[in-house]
Parts: sequence; C-alpha cells; structure tokens
Amino acid sequence: MPRDNTILDMSALAAIADQQQYQLLFATVSGAHLYGFPSKNSDIDLRGVHLLPLQEVVGLRVGTETLTRSWTQDGTEIDLVTHDAAKFFRLLLRRNGYVLEQVLSPLQVVTNEEHSELCEIARACVTRNHAHHYRGFANTQWELYAKTRKLKPLLYTFRVLLTGIRLMQTGEIEASLPALLENSSAPAYLEDLIALKKNDEHVRMAASDPAFETISADVDALHRELDEASIHSTLPDSPPRDVEIALHDLLLRLRLSPRR
Repeated sequence: MPRDNTILDMSALAAIADQQQYQLLFATVSGAHLYGFPSKNSDIDLRGVHLLPLQEVVGLRVGTETLTRSWTQDGTEIDLVTHDAAKFFRLLLRRNGYVLEQVLSPLQVVTNEEHSELCEIARACVTRNHAHHYRGFANTQWELYAKTRKLKPLLYTFRVLLTGIRLMQTGEIEASLPALLENSSAPAYLEDLIALKKNDEHVRMAASDPAFETISADVDALHRELDEASIHSTLPDSPPRDVEIALHDLLLRLRLSPRR
C-alpha cells in the first residue's frame, strides 16, 4: 500500500536526526507539512541547525557551514538541510523569513532548552523589512505558477502573502495556510484547492477551477494588503542591539559547553 505522507512519523524523523554527523541544536519539519497542504506523495523537508565542534571552528580547516542531503527512505523522498549555528544566527539577523519559520515551526523533531531560548530570541528578530522577503517569495512562486499552472506554487503564493500580512500586523509567524484563511481576506476557493492537492503533489489546475484572471486579481489584492500592512506596521526596521548580543552569548555557550 502506498505511504500516506500527509501523516508524519515523528519517531522515524527523530531517528534520522540522531544519525547526523554533527550534534543538532534543533530540527523541525518545513515545506508543505508546515504550510498545511501536504499531499499523499509529498516529500519531507527537514530543516535545522548543527553545531560544529570547536576544533572545526578555530583552526584553518573550518567545518561545513551548510549540509544538504536528499534521499529516498521507504518510498518517501526526504530533504535535509542544516546550517551551523553561527551561519543560522547571522541569517536570523537579516530579513530572512525562511529561518524564522524553521526555528519557530511547531513540527519539532529535535528540541531542547537552548532551542526554546533561540525561539524567544528569534521572535525579537522580526522587523518591518521581512515584508520584502515575503513579497519576493510570492513573486517567484507566482511566476512558476503562471508558467506551469501547477497547484503547488499557487498555494505557496497565497501562503507567503498571507504569512507576510499576518507578520506585519501582529509580529507573529503563522505558516499554515488553513490557519491563515481564518479571519483573512483570502478567497474562499483556497479551501477547495488545498483539498485538491492532498491526493497529488504535482496536480495542475483544471478548467473548472478559478480562472487565471480571477486568481491574478486576488493575488494583486493581497500584494496591496501586504504593502499597506508593512507601511502601518509597528515593527522595528532592524532587530534591537540586545538581540545580537543574546545570539552571541548563546553561540558562545553552545560552542564552549557541548551537550555530548
């Protein structure tokens, strides 16, 4: 029987995390599972932070900052990407929505006290300028949808726009499209499209689905809403200075007091 990848086996994912070359500060599930529209044949996107040992940081031969691995296990494609803590912390200080969503993902495979501490610091990294990240990501996915008419990039387009709007309005990361549909101006047909994608990761839009012109107008409306939300947001333009200090202090503790 084909595996239903809408259901995550967290214990199996934890076993994968435990087999990695370096100690992990955290590992979470990202991608369609985090965004609330996984398909039965979806791959599983694992994201996290690894800790290079001190001897691979202070010498001339520095360890790998980003590790990427993709493989198939029990018929499921798994994509694992981890950054060393120093690189990840630098990314947090920029307007990078990817790393915010990864560290704050509720789908936690590896977590601990230091991860909880990092989550609190990450929430203080949110700025008004994160709107640029979500605007750019939405444009990229919309171009892909216009070219392929595949449902996945269309759902990504709506998801990132709505995440960006919510972030500008509340300062909180919400990456799940079904959750974002509540109390939003998103079009009602998105619920049907989410249900349609459940059976096939690569499904295309059908002739009976909303017209391209209708969808395009709805996307444009959300872009305008994101622009307005960023203009009126009370978020700072950059992370406070004490956030960088907190990340620096956490990194030193992680480097100098390894848990293994």
